[in-house]
Amino acid sequence: MKAIVVTDEAAGTAGMKLMERPVPQPAINDVIVEIHASGFVPTELTWPPTWTDRVDRDRTPTIPGHELAGVVTALGYGTTGLSVGQRVFGLADWYRDGTLAEYVAIEARNLAPLPGDVDFTMGASLPISGLTAWQGLFQHGRLQAGQSVLAHGAAGAVGTMVTQLAREAGAYVIGTGRGADRQKALDFGANEFVDLEKDALKDIGGVDLVFDVIGGDIQKQSAALIRAGGTLVTIVGPAEARPADGLAVDFVVEADRAQLVEIVQRVRDGRLRTNIGTIATLEEAVAAFNPTERRSGKTIIRVRP
Repeated sequence: MKAIVVTDEAAGTAGMKLMERPVPQPAINDVIVEIHASGFVPTELTWPPTWTDRVDRDRTPTIPGHELAGVVTALGYGTTGLSVGQRVFGLADWYRDGTLAEYVAIEARNLAPLPGDVDFTMGASLPISGLTAWQGLFQHGRLQAGQSVLAHGAAGAVGTMVTQLAREAGAYVIGTGRGADRQKALDFGANEFVDLEKDALKDIGGVDLVFDVIGGDIQKQSAALIRAGGTLVTIVGPAEARPADGLAVDFVVEADRAQLVEIVQRVRDGRLRTNIGTIATLEEAVAAFNPTERRSGKTIIRVRP
């Protein structure tokens, strides 16, 4: 099968190559999915599980990518809950070969049914962005109606999901980003926008929840704004070291079938819009992940027409 492969951590996305790799075989409780569309998060090339297994052994060459939408073609021994021919989407295990390929072996529990009225491109855009927003807001941030949310990177793939889900839950959302991102953040539902290059964060006053995708000094400034009982949530990669300063509730996004079902239902009924930018083929993927100019929205690789 064709797949995008990485072998050199220092090379980053520039070290990606399109190669032939063996079609994976299903383990116990696995399914094989014929991938129609795949998502990719560039920071995964800095995550330890991309390069080593759970006991720190080298596992290159690695197929990156962890978001997928496709069709089940085979079931492993003991697999239940899914069937051959079923449309699915979901989040692949961090320590296994990923989804920038024509096929993937994945645990059935990491997948959810993809309704027929949601196309594969849209389905592949949802797992990381949607689950990150959902888990950060509701599991770790314990968001309640009437609270205020400071959403950093509000025009990005995660930020637009955070904004929409928080607004639906009855929160007041203050988005941040570059000045050029203002209109997009507002279009996705932010009540206000803070230009991090020109505006002072301290001027917004207190908030109940900060959803941080930036870190560093912005995170420290944001922490000072949190009201008593509030929360700062931030995303870290699998097996990455957690900050020791106690400022944030750090979490690694996890696959969750029930949450995926909730997310895709919101897409179906118009409560949630995806933020897709570039759509490229598998042959175009290396160039798509190494753009010469800044791009807006999530890049999706359409593996099959």
